[in-house]
Amino acid sequence: MLAIVITSCNKIIDVAPQSNLSTLTYFKNTAEVNAGLTGCYNGLQAPMLTEWMLTDLRTDISRQGSASSSTVGNIELNELDMFTVNPPHAQVYNYWSNTYNNIRNTNLVLKNLAVSYDATSGTNVYGNITIPVAQVDRKRMASEALFIRAYHYFNLVRLFGGVFILTEPILAAEAKKVNRSSADEMYKLIIADLKMASDSLSNVRFSQIPTTSLGRANAWSAKALLAKVYLTLNRKSEAIVLLNDIIANSGYSLQSSYANVFSISNEMNSEILFAIRYKSGGLGIGSPFANTFAPLNSGSNVVNGDGSGLNTPTTELDTAYVAADARRALQIAYFGTGSTQRVYTRKYISPVTIVRDAENDWPVIRYADVLLMLAEAQGFSASSIALINQVRVRTTLPALNTTTINTVELFEAALSNERRLEFAFEDHRFFDLVRFGTTLTSVNAINTIRANFAREYARHYSQYYAPVPTLAQLQANINVDKLLLPIPQREIDTNTQLVIPQNKGY
Repeated sequence: MLAIVITSCNKIIDVAPQSNLSTLTYFKNTAEVNAGLTGCYNGLQAPMLTEWMLTDLRTDISRQGSASSSTVGNIELNELDMFTVNPPHAQVYNYWSNTYNNIRNTNLVLKNLAVSYDATSGTNVYGNITIPVAQVDRKRMASEALFIRAYHYFNLVRLFGGVFILTEPILAAEAKKVNRSSADEMYKLIIADLKMASDSLSNVRFSQIPTTSLGRANAWSAKALLAKVYLTLNRKSEAIVLLNDIIANSGYSLQSSYANVFSISNEMNSEILFAIRYKSGGLGIGSPFANTFAPLNSGSNVVNGDGSGLNTPTTELDTAYVAADARRALQIAYFGTGSTQRVYTRKYISPVTIVRDAENDWPVIRYADVLLMLAEAQGFSASSIALINQVRVRTTLPALNTTTINTVELFEAALSNERRLEFAFEDHRFFDLVRFGTTLTSVNAINTIRANFAREYARHYSQYYAPVPTLAQLQANINVDKLLLPIPQREIDTNTQLVIPQNKGY
C-alpha cells in the first residue's frame, strides 16, 4: 500500500484512501504503520455519509427535504424521519458496515503495535513488538488508533446499544462466533481506549501544536471525548475533572465569531479539538455535503452541480434563532422566492469545482462543547450560567442571568436550547436528547420529538407523505425502544453459528 499524506494542507488523510487494510504482513516499520494509521483517519469519512440520517434527521432540527419523492433513497429517509425503520434498512446497514470497516483498520494498526485489550481488567496492554518502531512512536500511533476506535464504538453503543466488540482483526468465520456484548462491556472498552489515549498523547497547549500534527487526536481531544462518555453514563464528577483540565490547561478557546469556526481558510483553529477532515481538489477525499445539503433544483446558484436538498432545517429551528443570533446566517439559508422558496442547511457549503468535492471539515469536538458539557455536569448554578454565556456572547446574544433563569427547569431548558442552536447539523442533537434523559430532569427525548411532530405536522408531514400519517400515528412511532436503531438484518441472517438477538421493538 502506497500512502501519500497531504502535509502541505495539514490534512491527516490519504489521497487514495484504504477502507480496508487487507493483510497483517504489510507493516514492517514505523512509516508503514503510520500509513496504516492514516488509513484509519481516512476511514472516518465513510460513516459520515449516513451519520446525519441516523442522528439529526431523527430530531427536532432536521426533516426529510424530499419527502414526496418515491425513490428508494428518499423512502429510506422518510422512514428515519418518521421512526418507522425496519431491520433491513440500507442506510442503517451502510453506517454499521462502514464503521466496522474502520474499527478493523484500527485493530490492524494496534495488532502490529502489539497492543491488546484485556477485558477482565478493562485495560489495554503493550506486548512484545516484532517490528522496529521506537517506543515514543509506538505509543503515539497506538493511542491515536485507540481514540478512533473509541469514537466509533461510542457512536455504535449510543445508536444500537450493545453490539459486537472486536479488538483485533479476525477472519469472517471467526467473527460469526462473536455475539453481542452488553452496553456496559462496550463502555468499559471505550473508557479503557480513551484513558490510554489521554495518558499517552501530546498534551501541549494549542499554540504549541506542530503544524504537521494539526488534525490528529491529542490528549485534549481524548479527554473531551472521555468526558462526554462519563456524562452519558451520568458520572458527572469524573467529567468535571476532565473538562476543567481542558479549560485550564489546553490553550483551546472560542473563536471571535461563529463564522470563523467553520471557515475553510481557518481550519483546525483554536476551537476545533477534533474534526473529520476533507480536502478538495479532485483527490477523491473532498466533502460531499455541499451538494448533499444544497437545495434541490437550484442549478449552480448555490453550489456547482446542484444540490439534493437533504437534511432540511425544521421551521421551528429556523424561528428559534432570534434576529440578533449570528449563528443563523451560517446555519440556515433560503433559495428562491414566494411559494417556491426552499430552506436549506448552509454550514457545510463552500464553492466547489467538482461535484461532491468541498473543502469543509466536519467538527466532532469543539471548545464550545467543552464549556456546555461542563455546565451540564455542574447543573444549575451561577457558574454554569456563566459558561453558557461565554457561548452566547460570542453570538452577539444578551447574557442569561439568574434573575430570569432561576429554577432547575429553566436552566435545563436554556442549556438544551443553547446546545441545539450552537451545534445544529453537527450530529449532536439526537445524542444530546437521549443523554439529557439521564443528566437532566426536565428535558425528555421522546416528548421533544413528539412535540416536533406536532409543530411540523400541518406544514410537512400532512403535505408530502403518502399515505398521509395521522399525528397520533407519528407520535406513537417514537418510544423508548425506538431510540435505538435495529441491528442490521443482514448480520442476523448471514450468521450460521449464533442467534443474534434483535433490539426490542423490531
